[in-house]
Amino acid sequence: MVEFQNTIEARKYIGRLIIQVLTDRIIVREAIKRFPHDAKDPSIKSAYHALVHREADEDLRRRDLNYRDAQDSYLEQLAHTLEQGKELPKNIIKNYNQYYRDIQINQTDFMKKLVKRLCKIMNV
Repeated sequence: MVEFQNTIEARKYIGRLIIQVLTDRIIVREAIKRFPHDAKDPSIKSAYHALVHREADEDLRRRDLNYRDAQDSYLEQLAHTLEQGKELPKNIIKNYNQYYRDIQINQTDFMKKLVKRLCKIMNV
């Protein structure tokens, strides 16, 4: 795992990681594995959950090109903000904080919990 000197350095790393996903250099699962396990920064947590949502939406992304484009554009905005070392807008952080507290990496039932949470969000 990569060690960071400060939050700004970590944000820049995460921004570059998201760009790698968007340019198909790495898959989402690999990017998720590379996130800092103990991140306390709300911007990093929100970016993590945005990527998790992208992975969970894979079927919808294949069926609906407009949805895929909008989601990728959103992730690109997050990535560019983070690449500059800036905090994500408060409304974005708030949207993710209401569902998630911490980054959930290295759990054996990670995908089951992810699907449950997404179903709860979508009221399914």
